[in-house]
Amino acid sequence: MPRRTLLPKEVFLSHSSRDKVFARKLINTLHDHGVPTWYSGTNILGAQQWHDEIGAALQRCDWFAVILSPNSVKSEWVKRELLHALNDRRLSGRVILLLYRKCRSEKLSWTLAQSETIDFRGRYDEASRELLKVWGIGLRR
Repeated sequence: MPRRTLLPKEVFLSHSSRDKVFARKLINTLHDHGVPTWYSGTNILGAQQWHDEIGAALQRCDWFAVILSPNSVKSEWVKRELLHALNDRRLSGRVILLLYRKCRSEKLSWTLAQSETIDFRGRYDEASRELLKVWGIGLRR
């Protein structure tokens, strides 16, 4: 995974709504370290056109992170978001895989087998440190 020293303008966080507890914890860590993140749990309002908002966020964000779990592998929306990111030249080298639970991520895309993954299973602080290091940020407690 390429290492950067510039803070992203905004990171799109793709996840299954069934993994929202982990997603919110990660969002809080990123926000505490000054990493702007788009997350459907806080960025989509009830009556808003969620489909259009997701599309606008995908066009606007300059990084893409996906939480990998059995739930996300089954999610048609996670797959759509990930495939969009993998096909977007702006995001080349800026797609980050975050392993939350053991899963068969190749079901989302066969190309993920060659991608570096940050493993959060049982090591949240260490994995958070690895993720923040992508942007040249040190983990603070």
